Amino acid sequence: MHIDIIGVPMDLGQSRRGVDMGPSAIRYANLREKLEGLGHVVEDKGNIEVPILETCSVTEPKLKHIDCIVPIARRVAGAVAASLQRGRFPLVLGGDHSLALGSVRGAAKQNRVGVIWLDAHADFNTHETTPSGNIHGMPLAALCGLGDPRLTALWNETPPAINPQRAAILGARDLDAREKDNLHQAGVLVIGMEQIDRIGMLAALEQCIERVSRDMDGIYLSLDLDALDPRFAPGVGTPVPGGLTYREAHLACEVLAGTGKLIGMDLVEVNPILDEKNQTAELAVEFAGSALGSRVWVE
Repeated sequence: MHIDIIGVPMDLGQSRRGVDMGPSAIRYANLREKLEGLGHVVEDKGNIEVPILETCSVTEPKLKHIDCIVPIARRVAGAVAASLQRGRFPLVLGGDHSLALGSVRGAAKQNRVGVIWLDAHADFNTHETTPSGNIHGMPLAALCGLGDPRLTALWNETPPAINPQRAAILGARDLDAREKDNLHQAGVLVIGMEQIDRIGMLAALEQCIERVSRDMDGIYLSLDLDALDPRFAPGVGTPVPGGLTYREAHLACEVLAGTGKLIGMDLVEVNPILDEKNQTAELAVEFAGSALGSRVWVE
């Protein structure tokens, strides 16, 4: 496989500083070496240009930094679409999760895609339901056609970018009350930690894969490192106790790789300032490896 690494050092979509250093931390954790060791051809495309927060003003409290985020999302969408057009696998490094406004949309420009959102949060708020105004809590809703028109359509395209019936959130455990209403109305599949505990990770994954891949060309995985329990991934801005274990997260990536349908991937919300010895970035590299073919074979 030919893999394009695309960095998005953005911290405009959330409130805690430091996540803009995530792409550097993941690269430092030997991402390229890991993927090349699996036999892939890897090209690092560098970083998408992102302005520093101090140059972006908050003109709309319910849509913080939207004037800066939308142009970045357009650049990300273009980079991902171009990667797929060349027959490559885009691996997008964040940065906060608002970058998925561009990455998933870029994938959807080239393919009919279903999306698996591996995250402690649903990111399904709109400007009308958000308690914070942080856009990293809105990207999946916008991709499904809900919210401010500047987020649901980056250009003049007709939303939604993805069919809500082909989106699945896995590992959720921190949802806002009005966000739940949005999810119910849209018909997005949500499998939270309670259900994973009841039925097991493999059964939960199979439900997600069956839902999002039906009649689609491929699956896009957007992996927020806060999906894991903070014991394993301390370097995230919005940690929530009771998350996925190390092995459950690996299993998710391994099973998705085994479908042969994975066409692109985000690794987001790695915050080196809050991390311990780059532990969370190293996990991100391991999960990228699992999603792209790394296995431990037992005879």
